Amino acid sequence: MNDSRHREAPAEPGRYRGRFAPTPSGPLHLGSLLTAVASFLQARSSGGDWLLRIDDLDQPRSRPEHVETIQRQLEAHALLWDEAIYRQSEHLQDYEQALAALAQRARLYRCDCTRARLAAESRPGTDGPVYSGRCRDLGLSSARGAIRIRVGSGEVEILDRNLGALRRRLDRDLGDFVLRRADGQIGYQLASIVDDRLLGITEIVRGADLIDSSLRQRHLADLLGYAVPVFRHLPVLVDARGSKLSKQNHATPINAERASHNLIRCLDLLGQSVPGVDPGLSPQAVLQLAIPAWRAEAIPPLASLPAPL
Repeated sequence: MNDSRHREAPAEPGRYRGRFAPTPSGPLHLGSLLTAVASFLQARSSGGDWLLRIDDLDQPRSRPEHVETIQRQLEAHALLWDEAIYRQSEHLQDYEQALAALAQRARLYRCDCTRARLAAESRPGTDGPVYSGRCRDLGLSSARGAIRIRVGSGEVEILDRNLGALRRRLDRDLGDFVLRRADGQIGYQLASIVDDRLLGITEIVRGADLIDSSLRQRHLADLLGYAVPVFRHLPVLVDARGSKLSKQNHATPINAERASHNLIRCLDLLGQSVPGVDPGLSPQAVLQLAIPAWRAEAIPPLASLPAPL
């Protein structure tokens, strides 16, 4: 491992490549560790690569000390990545090129809706609020507002290895979504699919709360002519109030001194049966037992799982 700038290299044809992509707005909690463990074991059991991507586009929320903490937490749990760490902040030009390609196809428009207007006018969709399309035909000045993509009226489909095919109507279920925010920051959906292309990712393992993101990213991949990864969505861990474990909800950071215990908690939540595993083992030993025992089909059906105390 090293922390130098990532340089794109062609992936070996047919080789599995997975990734874990935390936002450095705080330390990892049990929910993020669950995703890291699942994606790591899926990659290692497939004989492939596991990469670390740092989603640091949102500079006000991203802190260098949190990047360091995340690295140390992963290392303490023996979740060791291959290749240099990939940082979104080092790939702004790649995102701009993708945005320009979409602009050439006349798929983009400006939107000056405030958060209050979005909250008032967005309609409910299958996976969350759907933009009303208010600014779609206003022809707003290119000097102000967010940039949205005009999605059209067809369907988009992803292949989920746990759930099978997931389909949505673009206009009814997803709506025109933001590719660049009003403050100039590239949107997550565009950055993420460009990153996955540059890294040669073949499967994306992530929480079920990001199904809508997976569908939007699939649509962008189709428009840009990118190869499309397959997906595997995981149950989401929730607290006693039913709220998703997240940094915004002040989830408790994982204790690296209890790394083996934390890994075994994640294996249990993922429905894995690992003979011989014990909290007294080192994290490396726990994972060495877990890799050959990994059965992705044993992951519980999509649902919210209560985080263990």
